[in-house]
Amino acid sequence: MPHTFDADVVSAVLRHMNGDHTDDNLLIARAFAEPADSPITDAVMTAFDGEGGTWSITRDGAVTEIRVPWPGGPIDERPAVRREVVALYDAACARLGVDPRPHA
Repeated sequence: MPHTFDADVVSAVLRHMNGDHTDDNLLIARAFAEPADSPITDAVMTAFDGEGGTWSITRDGAVTEIRVPWPGGPIDERPAVRREVVALYDAACARLGVDPRPHA
């Protein structure tokens, strides 16, 4: 059973990702979603747990969901969420041939 984070932690992370990292959400979705004829035009992080993150993605006006496992494996502590999201971003950049920006 995957670790479940407290609702306030999930809310804070989702608010941050969807408010400050909309381009990163789109990059992650484009890198890890199944290939399709139409491009992904929107991606919103909707959930996460100890196993990975979930994004709602839009293609041709149709909304579907993708689930992406954390690159480093299962997590169970709040600080690990940031580490794994950054690792997903870096992996997405590598898959798409995009230069990643420096991390603070």
